[in-house]
Amino acid sequence: MNNKEHMVLSQYDLDLTAKPFCLNEDALNWVEETFLALGTEQKAGQVFCPMGFTDDRQVLSHLIRDLGIGGMMYRADSAANIRRTHERIQNLADIPLLLAANTEAGGDGLAFEGTSFGKPMAAAAANDPENAYRMGLTACSEGAALGMNWAFAPIVDIDYEFHNPITNVRTFGSDPVRVAEYGARYLDGAKDAGVAACIKHFPGDGVDERDQHIVTSVNSMTVEEWENSFGKVYRTLIEQGAPSVMAGHIAQPAWVHRLNPDASAADALLPASLSPELLAGLLRGHLGFNGLISTDATPMVGFTSAMPRRKAIPRAIESGCDVILFNKDYEEDLGYMRKGYEQGILSEKRLDEAVTRILAAKAALRLHEKQKNGTLAPSREHLGVIGCEQHQAWARECADKAVTLVKDTQHLLPISPKKHRRVLFEILGKCPSEERVARRFIADMEREGFEMIPYEEEVFDFTKPMHFETVEEFRSKYDLVIYIGNVENASNKTTARLNWHAPYGAGNNI
Repeated sequence: MNNKEHMVLSQYDLDLTAKPFCLNEDALNWVEETFLALGTEQKAGQVFCPMGFTDDRQVLSHLIRDLGIGGMMYRADSAANIRRTHERIQNLADIPLLLAANTEAGGDGLAFEGTSFGKPMAAAAANDPENAYRMGLTACSEGAALGMNWAFAPIVDIDYEFHNPITNVRTFGSDPVRVAEYGARYLDGAKDAGVAACIKHFPGDGVDERDQHIVTSVNSMTVEEWENSFGKVYRTLIEQGAPSVMAGHIAQPAWVHRLNPDASAADALLPASLSPELLAGLLRGHLGFNGLISTDATPMVGFTSAMPRRKAIPRAIESGCDVILFNKDYEEDLGYMRKGYEQGILSEKRLDEAVTRILAAKAALRLHEKQKNGTLAPSREHLGVIGCEQHQAWARECADKAVTLVKDTQHLLPISPKKHRRVLFEILGKCPSEERVARRFIADMEREGFEMIPYEEEVFDFTKPMHFETVEEFRSKYDLVIYIGNVENASNKTTARLNWHAPYGAGNNI
């Protein structure tokens, strides 16, 4: 079958020989033949990528064989469990699945034993794009060793608003040129690991301080501002060949009005995941993106608050997304998709285009070839890559170089046991890593000759007049106070603040 005979591709004007798919004739034939063998029900299943919660064979068989999902994503588990589950999934599938993971900053995004490379901001702070390449190679090599083939990374948001609870240290910083450069190197690392990367979160997070998990956030830039920032980033990475883009639950009113002057205020505030102007107009048309478009997680309120879910699920595909990420309930969402198709919310053309691009993404990863020769799921021997010494050494090197001095107005640095022997220290913020951080910090400091004194909250005898320690009493006991800010941004947290432990706003000896 030659290019002219590919009826599906010519019918929908899809060029799968162009970037980012770059399919050869054999791959094009597989896409066409696989597509033509699918009925409408099976096509509807292919556009879903639900969250994986189990390795139960019966449950997985129902999802894959009966309901025909196109992909899955698991959160981190033990490396052995993830590899075995991915193997089971692919063995059950007639059409290989896209198996995704949030490997944004290392292999620990999929396996507990995986390398924690450090957040993207650490790679940028180390001031060498090679760290972004190593991050991508480490994260995706370890993911691939477990069967992952689709990485939801790199994050190419821009840290314009430091209050934003989602972006911040998950970005490569506030300079669009640096974000593009480091994002491009992550893409190189993912490609060398044989994994499809997914740049996110289009049209760009980090402008306001809201969280897509709890509200539709707004990129409030003008068209010109956007072009000179996020536009440059996305254009750079699309031209490089980014395989996929994740559409965030983020509105971009200026571009909606530019592309559709008749758009209502409500249309302009739709999240990109539901906006034809932003997906078909800006991403496909203006930026020329030819690859796979996924929604961000659709249980987020930024998606669910935009319109009733029964309309939003088919509307996301009709607007230009190819993949629905996660579900409230998979079978309910599949029913919404079918109903939306019957009611005309979702057209046959858009469903067919989405499924074709999904199959093309799988063919570009050569999943059909690997399935045929039995190498679709990695063997146990590949587990040796997880947390290997080379990856750990790269992570340590990046961490050392990422340490950043913001200011030293008291000229205290460098500290030494001769000047600052007695050190009172306190960790501010509650993180799972708090005890480990404290233990390591104490050990390192004591090795250098410091006397480490952990902060203990004052206990008051309320039967007596309250007495806080005086300044002179405090100064007589310590030579230096060190506070460790151990506060980490996370989804669904609208603030990340330093909080003192001391009672009555006493300020912890500041």
